[in-house]
Amino acid sequence: MKIFLPLLSILFLTSSVADAQYASQNEAVYMATLKAVVNYKIDDEDNLKNVEQLRSNQHFMQDLSKMMSKLSNRRAKNSLNNRVYKILLKAGKEIYQELN
Repeated sequence: MKIFLPLLSILFLTSSVADAQYASQNEAVYMATLKAVVNYKIDDEDNLKNVEQLRSNQHFMQDLSKMMSKLSNRRAKNSLNNRVYKILLKAGKEIYQELN
C-alpha cells in the first residue's frame, strides 16, 4: 500500500504530461495543415492574380502591416492573440478532418 500511492501519483502525473504533449502535437498538426492548404490555395490560378494585385497594393500592405503588428508569437499572449490562435486552430482542425 505504501508503494501503491506514490506509483499511482507518478502514473497520474505522467499521463497529464502525455496528454499535454498530445494536445500540443495536435495543435502543430492543425497549424501545419492550415498553412499548407493556404499556400496551396494562394497558388491556385483563380486566386494568384488577385493575390499578386493585393501584394502590389500599398494601402493594403500598410493595413496588413498594422494588423500584423497587433500580434505576437511570444508565449505570454494577450487576449487578441489567443482569439486569433483559437480561430486558426479551429480552421486547421476542420480542414484536417475534411481532407483526412
